[in-house]
Amino acid sequence: MTKKYRHLFFDLDHTLWDFDKNSEATLRRLFGEYRLTEKGVPDFDTMFAAFNVHNDKLWDRYRKGYIRREELRWKRMWLMLLDFKIADTALAHELGMAYIEILPTQTLLTPNAAAVLAYCKNKYVLHLITNGFEATQKLKLHHSGITNYFDQLITSEKSNCLKPQRAIFDYALTASGATAAESIMIGDALEIDIAGAINAGWDQIYYNPKGLPHSSAPTFEISDLAELLNIL
Repeated sequence: MTKKYRHLFFDLDHTLWDFDKNSEATLRRLFGEYRLTEKGVPDFDTMFAAFNVHNDKLWDRYRKGYIRREELRWKRMWLMLLDFKIADTALAHELGMAYIEILPTQTLLTPNAAAVLAYCKNKYVLHLITNGFEATQKLKLHHSGITNYFDQLITSEKSNCLKPQRAIFDYALTASGATAAESIMIGDALEIDIAGAINAGWDQIYYNPKGLPHSSAPTFEISDLAELLNIL
């Protein structure tokens, strides 16, 4: 390593907290409790795939300022149900509320996340920068047992801006008392975490566990969080 970092800024969902597996467990529970097969959903896997498509699209619209948080929360369920010709707005709202209540209580972290945080805690100052909602993200941290690793939790609500906007990275520096030169961003989303950090003048570590092809040039790229120990 040729550069000394003092402040590590992590993304939360998909990077440390296993959103995919935790979301799947939550939706599987809702699929059973709400007896969705009786309402016309053919099977869980088909429903889960539909949810992910709509969730990703609506999160993109939310980041760009086209929709509000409340709309995202229920409309992803509504669009998912419409895929199965279930036009039930009340059910969509119920599922949206139940999903938000159950999801942050799930506890699965990404591979080696806990070990890496434990290793880094006494060597660096750790922070989070997340587009997730404040209360929800705090619950995820609490239930997965990693709250105490972090000095600052920078959310889109607190900073009034979202990744990849430079403003949230500047806000993070002010909140943490860090400088860009001694900070590095670690995240799984090229267009959000990595592009935002590049624009803010930070070094970046792209966490790419699936080995997705791309044309970007992050400072570092890893496929396993354990590889951080070779960089830091």
